[in-house]
Amino acid sequence: MTSAYNFIASWQLFPEKGTYEKGNRPKSGYFQITAAENKNYLTISNSWVTLENDSFNAKYDILIDDSLQEFYDKDFATHVRGKVLSSIIFEINFIKNDNVVLEIIHAIEPNGYLKVTQNGKKEDGVSFTNIEFFHKQMSVLPYSASVSGVVIKPTQEGVIRHKVLTAMEEQTNMQLDQIRKQVELLALQAQEIQSRKELSMIVYSAKLNFQPIIGNIYNLYENHDGAYMISMISPNEWGRSGKGYKAHIAKVQLLADHTWKEIL
Repeated sequence: MTSAYNFIASWQLFPEKGTYEKGNRPKSGYFQITAAENKNYLTISNSWVTLENDSFNAKYDILIDDSLQEFYDKDFATHVRGKVLSSIIFEINFIKNDNVVLEIIHAIEPNGYLKVTQNGKKEDGVSFTNIEFFHKQMSVLPYSASVSGVVIKPTQEGVIRHKVLTAMEEQTNMQLDQIRKQVELLALQAQEIQSRKELSMIVYSAKLNFQPIIGNIYNLYENHDGAYMISMISPNEWGRSGKGYKAHIAKVQLLADHTWKEIL
């Protein structure tokens, strides 16, 4: 079950990010994956709301050991098979008459979103692909999540709660995105400073026969004895006497804080 740990959560749908070749784009949706104690299966709960504010639900248990299991809704599929491919991908195949009628691939994206890809065929036999994106959210569903999958008319209280939760999610996600971008920027700045520090340690260990000027660009060489050397001469300016170095490491510039950066 540890391989499926990343998927165990409640997820909220990004309706505007998905593509739907079959069916209409929902107004909102929630996807929940839970694990049963001492059993190697997951419980999948899916709830979505149409533009007409009708709520639909589906719920089923799935073993994730690649074994063939009977499915409760024989009209849709006689068997189902689940398999965890990695810590970020697992798939479910619904099978009827030895044919896969629906393949669902769950993949966790680098940004933490859950991408759910459905591959199947429409009633006329034409293949379709639906792709949905979810983000993790608190484990609260605005509507009941029963097994039946029948239409459940939301109450006025439920609709109000759904709107409030949606507004809250949008605001907090916007704030989290802003913080995430700031963290990513700080991480890039820290990486750049660390690179300058490492380069500066090499430069200050190099042989230097002149006083470098802030802002000027110099050349960092490795000598034949393995030591480093700073020179104002570029690699193509060594003349007929041949190059007096083993390798040209980089063009470097002295900054105002006395660190050095590589000039590409």
